[in-house]
Parts: sequence; C-alpha cells; structure tokens
Amino acid sequence: MRCPFCGLEDTKVIDSRLVAAGEQVRRRRECTHCQERFTTFESAELVMPRIIKQNGEREPFNEDKLRSGILRAIEKRPVSIEDVEAAIGRIQHRLRATGERELPSGQIGEAVMDELRKLDQVAFVRFASVYRRFQDIDEFRQEIDRLANHASEQR
Repeated sequence: MRCPFCGLEDTKVIDSRLVAAGEQVRRRRECTHCQERFTTFESAELVMPRIIKQNGEREPFNEDKLRSGILRAIEKRPVSIEDVEAAIGRIQHRLRATGERELPSGQIGEAVMDELRKLDQVAFVRFASVYRRFQDIDEFRQEIDRLANHASEQR
C-alpha cells in the first residue's frame, strides 16, 4: 500500500481488525520511510449481476429501484426500515450467490415476493398484484388463497 504522505510503496501493517459486522478489515499501517501512520479499510468487491429486462434490454442492478419497489409495497404497513434493509441484503446475497453475470428481472421479482411474504402479507399482495399484473378480483383471491395455504403449512 502506497504511503499517502511520502508516496513510498513500502508500508507495514501494525494492526488488523474486523469492522462493519465482519464485512470489512480495518488495517493500521506505518510507512517504513517517513514513519507516518494511517488507516485503510479493505472489503470484498462483489459485483451484482446485470439485469435482463422483459424487453431484452440489459441494465446494471439498481439497489435504489429495488428499495423503492419494496417501500411502495410496505407503505403505511408496520414494517421497520431495519427489516426492509435486511430483506434487501438477503435479496442481493441471493442474486450474487447464483454466480451468474446476468439474470432475468423475473428472478428479482420472485426474490422480492419471497421476502415480502415473510415481512407483511398485505405488502406481499400489493407487490404481487402489480408484478403479476392481476386483471380481476379472482386473481387476487387466488393469490390470497395461496398465501393462506402457505401460512398454514408453515405452522
């Protein structure tokens, strides 16, 4: 690691610690030339797959778009922001874990519905109605029946 003070590339690590719940390594370093000390943070660079939209276009994964869709579904529902952020983290982990460079957008939609089903059933039905483009009340009823059956199986 290059010294930010004198530019020499020879620095030594004095101390290393895990930070950010084990997601980063904090390293305290010292330059062997000027003896100045500084701190660096190291984290894994995990690349999210590109998304293949239904029309065939490809776009980078957009965490803000994911978050806004979930927030719209849980609007005025008793779901904490911490639960939403945890769900977003699980969705991202699930997408990364596929190991694919590109994924169809449908995989994200299904992952969101899985998480919303656990967080709040009303939010799940809201999201599903838009995502699956329900045309009439019968489609709502079928989805609610599936949700009720799923909930009874979990008990």
